[in-house]
Amino acid sequence: MSLEDDFAAAQQRIKTLPSAPPPDKLLELYGLFKQSNQGDVSGKRPGMLDIRGRAKFDAWTSRKGMSQDAAKQAYVELVDSLVVG
Repeated sequence: MSLEDDFAAAQQRIKTLPSAPPPDKLLELYGLFKQSNQGDVSGKRPGMLDIRGRAKFDAWTSRKGMSQDAAKQAYVELVDSLVVG
């Protein structure tokens, strides 16, 4: 399988988990997903009252400089670890 195929399969597998991953893992998945699809973060960090928006922005920012292929691979590996246990 190609990396693109693995990435697409991982996106489907994460939806089949019996329960949602912990919030820190969800943010990690979000950051990797955004980095793999859009590259480095752009725009301004959301304001202090937008706690969810700030957390998501920070998760994406933490991946700044990571190549899109590396982010896809890390996403696949994280999904694999969540599916296994």
